[in-house]
Amino acid sequence: MKLRHLLLLIAVSTSAMAQKAPAPKKRAPNPALAKIEDVAGLPRVLLIGDSISIGYTLTVRELLAGKANVHRIPANGGPTTNGLKGIKEWLGDSKWDVIHFNWGLHDLKYIQDDPSKRADPKAEGSHLQVALADYEKNLTELVKIMQGTGAKLIWCSTTPVPEGSDGRIMGDELKYNEAAARVMKAAGIPTDDLHAHAAAKPDAQLPANVHYTPEGSRYLAEKVAAVITEYLPKK
Repeated sequence: MKLRHLLLLIAVSTSAMAQKAPAPKKRAPNPALAKIEDVAGLPRVLLIGDSISIGYTLTVRELLAGKANVHRIPANGGPTTNGLKGIKEWLGDSKWDVIHFNWGLHDLKYIQDDPSKRADPKAEGSHLQVALADYEKNLTELVKIMQGTGAKLIWCSTTPVPEGSDGRIMGDELKYNEAAARVMKAAGIPTDDLHAHAAAKPDAQLPANVHYTPEGSRYLAEKVAAVITEYLPKK
C-alpha cells in the first residue's frame, strides 16, 4: 500500500508540473509610444529622448493640440550608441518640421557587463556606458543625420542627476551638457534648457532618482511645448 501511495503521489506531482503556469499579464502599452494619426495641415514634430521624454510626451501633445502633430520615437532612446543604430529608422521617409531631441542620462550611466543594468560607479569594473569624448562624437554624427531631414532641430539639455541616484554621479550631466553645447553651437542649433527649468523646481523630481512625479513631468512638458511653439513654421 505504501508503494502504491507513493506512486500515486508521484503521478499527481508530475501531472501538476506538466500543467502550464498561467501566462503573466502583459503590461498595457504606454500610450505615449503609440502611433498617432496626423491632422492635415498641421506641422509635424518628432520628440526623441529617453524615459524623461516619454513622461512628458502626452502633455506636450495636449498642449500643442491644434498647433502641431506631435510624434515620438516608439521606444526609449537610450544612449547615443542606440541613437546611431536607430536614428534612420526613427526618422523614416516622413517630412519633419521640428525635431526636439536629447541623449545623455543613459550615456553617463555606469554599467558593468550588462548595459541594461546600472552599476555602482565605485564598484570594480564599473564604467560609463558612453565616455564623454565618445558622447560628443556621437552627438555630432546624429546632428548631421538629422540635419539631412531639413527639419528645425532643437537640442534639449539633459535634466539633473540628483544626489544618491542609482548608477549615476550627481553633476555628471553638467559635463555632458557642456559637450553637447559645443556640438550645438558649431551646428547652429538652439537649446531648450530643460536642465535649468527642472533645477528651478527640485520637488518636481523623485527623491534620489532622475525621474519625475506626474506633476513634474507636466512641468517639463510646459517648457518643451513652449519652446517647440517658438520654432513651428509660421502660417
